[in-house]
Amino acid sequence: MNKPHRARKRFGQNFLRDANVIRQIAAAIHPREQQHLVEIGPGQGALTAELLASGCQLDVIELDRDLIPILESAFVGETRLTIHQGDALRFDYNSLYDGQQPMRLVGNLPYNISTPLIFHLLEYAPAIDDMHFMLQLEVVNRLAAQPGSKAWGKLGVMAQYHCQIDALFEVPPSAFTPAPKVQSAIVRLTPRRQLVRDPELESRLRRVVYAAFAQRRKTLRNNLRDLINMQQLEDLGISPGARAETLNLQQFVAMSDLIQEREQ
Repeated sequence: MNKPHRARKRFGQNFLRDANVIRQIAAAIHPREQQHLVEIGPGQGALTAELLASGCQLDVIELDRDLIPILESAFVGETRLTIHQGDALRFDYNSLYDGQQPMRLVGNLPYNISTPLIFHLLEYAPAIDDMHFMLQLEVVNRLAAQPGSKAWGKLGVMAQYHCQIDALFEVPPSAFTPAPKVQSAIVRLTPRRQLVRDPELESRLRRVVYAAFAQRRKTLRNNLRDLINMQQLEDLGISPGARAETLNLQQFVAMSDLIQEREQ
């Protein structure tokens, strides 16, 4: 018999225990038979069981080696489940993609790696249908933020460039063991199919966005002076005296495109 597994702080583990919340998450994901799902950080398999009940094909990626035998024991004989021991931040998700059936990603992500992990996953966007993640509420608010809000920043701009973002519902600390000190929420990220994925274009956009938000209280005139001149900003209909948080995604893309024309 496997020994009870205590959540490990170094892995950022908080195991989901509330059956109602688990069912609510599964309903939001709405997996179907024949679909290919990938669960990141299955823990002890609480959500895993709900997903498998749909008849889907499921791969799970778990970093904690001690959880692997627990998962193997819980789902012994389950032919639709493949368990991978590995680091989700370094995992090659294309190794799970057959070139035809897009993957649907789900997971209760460790909050200390959620942002870099999301950007790692966006590299595989052409192979991904959608992503449903449990994240810290503050991160979900930043992902789904709108221009003019305090939450609007680098994460929201870059994530919304790649994906449609939908904040779904909040999850209280009491749904976990141990209970985290922060509120959580479920978010859906749907990669934009019409997006032309050009590494150089994305790198240039990132450079503009990061420079614009480098010092939030300063204006574009100060933050972007090394990238674009003020007349060019005005030609785009953007005030040099504006702050980055007032600009929308299309305006950041327009500035990036202008820099591309200048560098050609």
